[in-house]
Amino acid sequence: MIKIAIALGVLVTATLLMKKPGMSYRQSVLKTLYPAIMWTSKAAGKKQIQTNTQNAVPLVSFYTLSMKDINGNDFKFENLKGKKVLIVNTASDCGFTAQYDALEKLSQQYKDKLVVIGFPANDFKQQETSNNQNIANFCKKNYGVSFPLMEKSSVIKGSHQNEVHKWLSDMTINGWCHQEPSWNFCKYLVNENGVLTHYFPMIVDPLSLEVTSAIVAQ
Repeated sequence: MIKIAIALGVLVTATLLMKKPGMSYRQSVLKTLYPAIMWTSKAAGKKQIQTNTQNAVPLVSFYTLSMKDINGNDFKFENLKGKKVLIVNTASDCGFTAQYDALEKLSQQYKDKLVVIGFPANDFKQQETSNNQNIANFCKKNYGVSFPLMEKSSVIKGSHQNEVHKWLSDMTINGWCHQEPSWNFCKYLVNENGVLTHYFPMIVDPLSLEVTSAIVAQ
């Protein structure tokens, strides 16, 4: 019993020490564990990447899409012409939430040719229960997010799926890809001409060679 009590005390102390300002205990622990999560899944991530090898063009233009951003303003995708776009479904209480940091770095590193857009969603295990304002505050305070965030929506297939992810996950619309997000922080890359070129699962780091090579490719 004494050993169990000591072990529990060490665990509680470690959790308290990991608590970060502006984050819950869960969020703090997940951020601390994130490097280990990515290290153990690196090989599997490469196998799940999907690429538009046939250079299929969309049947419906990417630039006809629009959304409300996290502040309730209209966000028209026609304004993204000429830049690559990385679309990521996000959540605040996920083991991959620390990817916000990498996504912000990616956004800054390639700001002349890339726009990163986050789509908060509560589709997986209730990992984004906050409202739009709290989500925006969390991202800014804890990860310095400056790239656009859309309003909270559903990204998985069904009657409530947002129009952007419907486009991304329906091959009869985008030309080739039928893959919906399998978890939080799945990524879709659209090129300068509005063609969907890549799908990256959540276990592919935004700063990985696979992602950055696709961004710089002509």
